[in-house]
Amino acid sequence: MEIIASLKYLRIAPRKVRLVARLIKGLSIEKAEHQLKYIPKRSGVDVLKLLKSAKANAINNFHLDPKDLYISRINVTDGPILKRTMPRARGSAYLIRHRSCHITLVLKPIDEKHIKTIETANIKKDKKVKKTKTGNSNIVKKDKTHAKALKGQSKNIIQRKVIN
Repeated sequence: MEIIASLKYLRIAPRKVRLVARLIKGLSIEKAEHQLKYIPKRSGVDVLKLLKSAKANAINNFHLDPKDLYISRINVTDGPILKRTMPRARGSAYLIRHRSCHITLVLKPIDEKHIKTIETANIKKDKKVKKTKTGNSNIVKKDKTHAKALKGQSKNIIQRKVIN
């Protein structure tokens, strides 16, 4: 059983999107979401949106548990190229190509024999809530990956003197 989601006419060069696609191929949905959430590439946001769409397809159309799915295939193909010209010296012009791409994402269950189905009425968003001494339960715990990202940002930068 395959769950397919596609994104067409993305205005980012396919070469740049393939860098992100290779990163998440073969990962489970949860791990791929964490990877895409903190990747510094511009195409990461669009691939994350596509992954969430495929996850919603699995839940609503096939009634599958997204925890048991992984990314089996992700294809990035060339889309149409918009051609523009840039004026250059002595009346000449250079051709500028604005590339676009199409992305196809395929999810498969980890174990084909034991596929777990779920009811759509029982689906709830998971949020970890931490209770404080005052009894407020509105504070949401942050992920470990988020804490690590903040920890890495607090390092001091060593400046070196330039010797002439």
